[in-house]
Amino acid sequence: MIKKFDDGEDVSEALSPSRARRPNQSQRRGNVDFPVWMIESLDKEASRPGVTRQSIIEVWLA
Repeated sequence: MIKKFDDGEDVSEALSPSRARRPNQSQRRGNVDFPVWMIESLDKEASRPGVTRQSIIEVWLA
């Protein structure tokens, strides 16, 4: 299978998407309170690329 992958062949039959996991990507919820003006600013920034407020915060923190 590795040779097929290295040769650029289709190896999708060997994959099981229902069992796929991303290492070091487990999530844990955390709450943060922001003033209203900051929420409005975050929403404005998130609307530029068309993403959610949560997504823009995650990208900036990463």
